Amino acid sequence: MKRHIPNILTLGNLSAGCAGLVWVFNGQLTWAAYAIWVAALFDFLDGFVARLLNTSSPIGKELDSLADMVTFGVLPAAILYQLAAATPANWRWLAFVPALFAALRLAKFNIDTRQATGFIGMPTPAAAFLVSGLVFLPDGWPNGDTWYLVIAVIVALLLVAPVRMLALKFSDYSLQKNWPRYLLVLVAVGMVLWLGPFGLTVAIAFYTLLSVVLHIAKWE
Repeated sequence: MKRHIPNILTLGNLSAGCAGLVWVFNGQLTWAAYAIWVAALFDFLDGFVARLLNTSSPIGKELDSLADMVTFGVLPAAILYQLAAATPANWRWLAFVPALFAALRLAKFNIDTRQATGFIGMPTPAAAFLVSGLVFLPDGWPNGDTWYLVIAVIVALLLVAPVRMLALKFSDYSLQKNWPRYLLVLVAVGMVLWLGPFGLTVAIAFYTLLSVVLHIAKWE
């Protein structure tokens, strides 16, 4: 029985993604954003439990990617599509470009041995968090339907960018080896406390910038 527990948790991830799509269709974008966060919790738990119980399997790996495609690929794209509601139809389809590139990113991740301990290109959950935060954009911040489509294209390109992204994986907890990770956690917590859920968008933007700088500097 225990070998099925991680897959059940993965299906919880997928269920949250499906629920989020229903909420998008009903115009309830706040609940759709919540669905991404719940799915991310399941996504963390399935891997954690699989390692804890020593029940990792090829089918679990593939199932995880299929669930992530819906939850962190299609669902964020659908949210962007709704946020860009006033955009002309011949441009609005750009909101789904991140879903296409998420599929490429997830397929590549499963066969790329270089990503066994890190990420090359933005992880799909990070992209989904960035989009979910846009639902809570405060008054006075740059807004507009076209702006959401620009973000969609940028996110799509980041998903497949040949840039090594910082991973929150610790071989030890020394400050010298992990200062970028500690800095990222502090900034993320600070942004969420200051800006509320929209702080997720700002935190992921900082994460991306920090990763690019570290990549150029050949850190680690």
